[in-house]
Amino acid sequence: MVIGQATGEAIVEHPLIRKIALTGSTPTGKLVMAKAAEHLKKVTLELGGSDPCIVLDDADLEGAARAIGVGRFFNCGQQCLSTKRLYVQEGVYDALMEKLVARASKLKPGNGLDKDTRMGPMHTQTQRAEVEAQVKDAVDRGAKVVYGGGRPKGAEYEKGWFIEPTILENVPDGARMWTEEVFGPALPVRRVKDLDEALRLANDTPFGLGSSIWTASMAAARRAVDELEAGYTWVNALVIAHDELPFGGTKQSGFGKEHGVEAFLQYTEEKSVVYGGV
Repeated sequence: MVIGQATGEAIVEHPLIRKIALTGSTPTGKLVMAKAAEHLKKVTLELGGSDPCIVLDDADLEGAARAIGVGRFFNCGQQCLSTKRLYVQEGVYDALMEKLVARASKLKPGNGLDKDTRMGPMHTQTQRAEVEAQVKDAVDRGAKVVYGGGRPKGAEYEKGWFIEPTILENVPDGARMWTEEVFGPALPVRRVKDLDEALRLANDTPFGLGSSIWTASMAAARRAVDELEAGYTWVNALVIAHDELPFGGTKQSGFGKEHGVEAFLQYTEEKSVVYGGV
């Protein structure tokens, strides 16, 4: 891991370094790519995302609720592969929301050394303010906070950038929570009529890193795998990257792969050799 602009620039500009891999924001990725192009360096860009999750009427709701809770609130929501937008078919919407709120209510924020803590603080004051601004934007546009929405109260929370796990519904089109990456523990939820609507909304984003679907229908799962514009799709599974599978995104989430054999090829130069005789 490299932290700091000066160090990063030195690596990108050094003539002996032939490969650049970045995990960061899309604007930073564009700058690194432009700098690397001056030396024709190979680049892998993992630029985060706004991963959609679709839950259909025939889904295992207990499994879905558990996966969504982990996928959104793990590490206080500060992870690139993470459930960041939720689309739920109307037949199970209320039941799933009840389960999600129940799970969120058990996520006690606090010091990680406390055995009762289930969610730590944000990594910086700036990032907490960013998530709070995205939530406020949604509420100002008419969204309803179903759970959380603020900061935990008490002296124990004054020495960290703590924020409550937050779930919102009725988030309107154009809200920042839909159009931007939410890098924190806040989840917008939308009711959908069918898989067609869910897929359309899921793909209505500049990002394309991860995605997931919960359904008992193999046909629906197959459509999601084929049509979701993302580098990773989970079907009835926790959003966890597997080392043996290539990991990377599409669209504004970048390009190139980490993990798997594909990652090995990204860090090597292939050479063709022809022997005419020895």
